[in-house]
Amino acid sequence: MLKKTELKMKSLNTEKIFIDREKLYGLIDQKVTDSQVDEVLNRAMQLKGLDLKDAAVLLNIKDEKQRNKVFEAAGKAKEIIYGKRIVLFAPLYLGNVCTNNCVYCSFRKDNTALKRAILTDEQIQDETRLLLKMGHKRLLVIGGEARATDVEYYAHSIRKVYETNWNGNTVRRINVEIAPQSEDNFRLLKKEKIGTYICFQETYDEKLYPEFHPSGLKADYGWRLLVMDRALRAGLNDVGIGALFGLTDYRFETLALLEHANHLDKTYGIGPHTVSVPRIEPAEGAPLSYAIPHPVSDDEFMLLVAVIRLSLPYTGIILSTRENDKIRTRLLHYGVSQVSAASRTNPGGYEEDEAGAQFSLGDHRSVDEVVSSLIDGGYIPSFCTGCYRRGRVGADFMDLAKPGLIHEFCLPNGMLTFKEYLEDFASPETKAKGEKLLVKLMEDIENPERRAKTQELLGEIEKGKRDLYF
Repeated sequence: MLKKTELKMKSLNTEKIFIDREKLYGLIDQKVTDSQVDEVLNRAMQLKGLDLKDAAVLLNIKDEKQRNKVFEAAGKAKEIIYGKRIVLFAPLYLGNVCTNNCVYCSFRKDNTALKRAILTDEQIQDETRLLLKMGHKRLLVIGGEARATDVEYYAHSIRKVYETNWNGNTVRRINVEIAPQSEDNFRLLKKEKIGTYICFQETYDEKLYPEFHPSGLKADYGWRLLVMDRALRAGLNDVGIGALFGLTDYRFETLALLEHANHLDKTYGIGPHTVSVPRIEPAEGAPLSYAIPHPVSDDEFMLLVAVIRLSLPYTGIILSTRENDKIRTRLLHYGVSQVSAASRTNPGGYEEDEAGAQFSLGDHRSVDEVVSSLIDGGYIPSFCTGCYRRGRVGADFMDLAKPGLIHEFCLPNGMLTFKEYLEDFASPETKAKGEKLLVKLMEDIENPERRAKTQELLGEIEKGKRDLYF
């Protein structure tokens, strides 16, 4: 057990803050020409990423034709790298009690109207079983920051999720979104076989940050900003970053996300495994969520997603059910590679508990409805966890991803988990069209031996075997 003194959060020296606020703001509000846009897009299609100046050119686009060129390029890049796979997951909220006072979040400490709860072991397993019944295999464990530095609590909760079984189904991967930890705590967390550790900076604007985070552990900008440095130094394989769009200019936040990714890549040889791009949504008891300082339009939102895809071509982009089904479907074309499905943002929410939610949802579809929609778009709804369990993580994953070798595993593994879903959870209509899609996708497996083995494993799944992967 770590002593309280070891967990004390200390502000960091300004020289360690790698976000150059003035530099990033200086890159926005510049006029761009058609030739500049074309030059940047030509570089982008080499799939080696873009520097901040190139990304800023694309973010400063106002012309619709130029913007459509960016969308087209991002769509091509995503198709080349990810194919038609879309990874599905769901959040599991452990609680909504919080010591922070973030002005955009329902969980804020001063929100006395919110019904609070922290799940018991039994409730955690009940919620997990309900998610397993939907077909989920990948969960994001999340909650309020009431027990921000109590890593043993999170470790215990993670073990309870992994122990849960419903009709032979278990959770195969748990990603974690909890408060920033010390290096020692991250070392303890690593023992629990977590996947990606995720934490949002919310806003990278150091001057504005205190206005949105007036009290609590989260009020320390530097401690939060350097959380991924501590996580990677502690030995975690994959980390995920994010910003909450709407707090300040979306172009600044996008460039700051890229700067963060560049810092991690330069310092540790590996950038973020994922980038999350939530927009502020109305939240009970959070006044700023109803008076957003810098609203982001749908066109601006699609542009920033496309720019992230072109700038960080091998990084997953996560989109939550904050967004409605129409914008989520459109963003699949421009860079999003992971989406949540049938989410609830309150503890006990899958059992319709009355505890308060973190924010309002835009997409209320069931897992089957999301899967059906993905099939209609020609996408593979993937529940795959093969890479993590085969050790293809961190730098090893990128070594396969950048030369395009990861396709050898991703397409067939996605098909195998999709087949499991069709056999065990899909409605008759979804299963029928899903089987047709699998036949079509088999043609996309270029290696004849891998194609034959995939066909064999699909047959094994049909006979009752499960959890097969390359």
